[in-house]
Amino acid sequence: MSRILITLGIVLVVIGLLWPWISKLGLGRLPGDIVIERENFRFYFPVTTMILISIVLTVILWLFRK
Repeated sequence: MSRILITLGIVLVVIGLLWPWISKLGLGRLPGDIVIERENFRFYFPVTTMILISIVLTVILWLFRK
């Protein structure tokens, strides 16, 4: 359990450090992401981005288990 938490912490730190470059990829602004903007209100629900990240993580984890 501690090994998983340490690995997760390292991954989060790496993602935080790479965030300026990750945001330039366009994740979060894909077709299918829901954005509702009104006066003094903004609702954002990244459906397509979540599905894409889920597929990528599933493939990566599947490859590590092989």
